[in-house]
Amino acid sequence: MVKSVVPAGLKSMKKSDVWLIGVLAALALASFGGLSLYSKLGTKEPEAVVYLEGKEQGRYALSEDTKVKISLENGNYNILKIQQGKADMVEASCPDKVCVNHRPVSMQGESLVCLPNQVVVEIENGEEGEVDASVN
Repeated sequence: MVKSVVPAGLKSMKKSDVWLIGVLAALALASFGGLSLYSKLGTKEPEAVVYLEGKEQGRYALSEDTKVKISLENGNYNILKIQQGKADMVEASCPDKVCVNHRPVSMQGESLVCLPNQVVVEIENGEEGEVDASVN
């Protein structure tokens, strides 16, 4: 004779209760899978967006290594280099070279700015940067 070992709480469950739990579990798994798929499909590739005097001049994927010369009408220029997923201003005709001395950027919202030449390179669609500090 085989004895059934069923916890006391499960003895009072009806067949409809088991079906309800199964349907709810399936809905939860389907929702999680759908959200995961949607987030993967909706994610855009990070890119460096170049603005000259406030107007967009071009978009460059951070996944493709490239070198871009940003030329101004007055003969000034900036050279943007994208390598290994980072954007870096490697050369500029401006006198102070602050943009050239800045570290490369790769996170969403980070930017390189050359005020004398009015050039801004901003990262869009990338990963969020970590919070450095919080102020109350």
